[in-house]
Amino acid sequence: MQPQPPMRPGRFIVGIMPEFRQDSLEFMLDVRKYGDLVRTNFGPFPMYFANSPEVIHQILVEDASKYQKSQVVKDVLKPSAGNGIFTSDGDFWRRQRKLVQPAFHTRRIGSYADTITRFSAETAEVWRDGETRMIDEDMMHLTMQIICKVLFDAEIREEVEQLGGAMSLIFKLSDDRFNQLPAIPYWVPTHLNRTLRANIGVVDVAIQRFIDDRRASKEDKGDLLSMLLEAQDEDGSAMTDRQVRDEAMTLFGAGHETTAVTLMWTWYLLSQHPDVEAKLHQELDEVLGGRLPTLEDLGRLKYTEMVVKESMRLYPPAWGTSRQPIEDVTVAGYGIAKGVNIFANIYGMHRDARFFADPLRFDPERFSPEREKDIPKHAYLPFGGGPRVCIGNAFAMMEAKLVLAVLAQRFHLDLAPGHIIKPERQFTLRSRHGMKMIVRARQPALYSPHEQTLEAPTPTV
Repeated sequence: MQPQPPMRPGRFIVGIMPEFRQDSLEFMLDVRKYGDLVRTNFGPFPMYFANSPEVIHQILVEDASKYQKSQVVKDVLKPSAGNGIFTSDGDFWRRQRKLVQPAFHTRRIGSYADTITRFSAETAEVWRDGETRMIDEDMMHLTMQIICKVLFDAEIREEVEQLGGAMSLIFKLSDDRFNQLPAIPYWVPTHLNRTLRANIGVVDVAIQRFIDDRRASKEDKGDLLSMLLEAQDEDGSAMTDRQVRDEAMTLFGAGHETTAVTLMWTWYLLSQHPDVEAKLHQELDEVLGGRLPTLEDLGRLKYTEMVVKESMRLYPPAWGTSRQPIEDVTVAGYGIAKGVNIFANIYGMHRDARFFADPLRFDPERFSPEREKDIPKHAYLPFGGGPRVCIGNAFAMMEAKLVLAVLAQRFHLDLAPGHIIKPERQFTLRSRHGMKMIVRARQPALYSPHEQTLEAPTPTV
């Protein structure tokens, strides 16, 4: 019999479940001290936590074929995501991943840059100097409009509140189902399930309308929906409407939520670190000189990228991921039985002093070309890793950088006095009380190509 890893003790019968539910983030920091692979009991079920790059790399990359998505994740997400690439496994997942992947090729996502900057500029026109806004909601609305345009070629300005509210509830209610042990089947007419079904229905109606309109027009509009509808397997078969819906729902949900959360935490961190914000403003002023950024500018916005990467280190939207072995496996020398949940502790690893010096410090310079190469491989996993790495990671990074470049040129944001910041593990890493901030207008320095100098900005009141 193979040895077992160290045990993180819990309570009788319920194990670590109360602690994990009460403060999951604190638990993920605490469990690291027991070892790189730690055994726990989540209620009556055994559960392992992987806390180091080497162990997580073995699970997600080296032995990826020996694992599948955790059954609890699939059970909870099936009602909303169906059989999309986030919830499927095996040969079917490989087929779908291959069909969806071309939608995220570099050339295609580059064509979305103008859409991102246009909607960001419209947000900038709405913000007013001195007003207090819920920036988490603003970022969610902005990224939802962007994903609807690039995914469905649809403008949803009038629907954004309804769709945004429905998606937020779907995420929250799905998270509530995670906290049930075991999850009550979706077909049971509990209040939670009825509410979840109603909100999934709201989003389904919108997505099906987009699909029906596109099927009727037979027009390739260059968006992701066109790619999904035209994608064909090697045998010439295409996706059914239901499968297109499942993939569209997956991309729609994940494609706005994670970027919005990244931007929310970035605004918060900038508000707490004026030295970092000053360097960001200097780069934006020098590179852009007050104009909207383009795809070609991204290579020059190096510090902007560092800021986004460091924000995702401290507050990774995907704070962890889980797998189940489909056979008995050996991990880091320890035996783990088929079907047991293993949790990759991304949040804990990102804040571990073994891999990041002074880990709680917001230091974008960690991701400078000189220093980034010193980060241990697989210690930084904001998009996961291995064959199931986030399919939209390049698009998400492009979007976050462009949105930040547009808005940070024109605004500085202060945290509203008295507003409490409490990171909270939901489906993504949210702020429990949202992000209430005060908008402050700033005047970008105007770059003069003839004098090669920065003109002083006009003071604002």
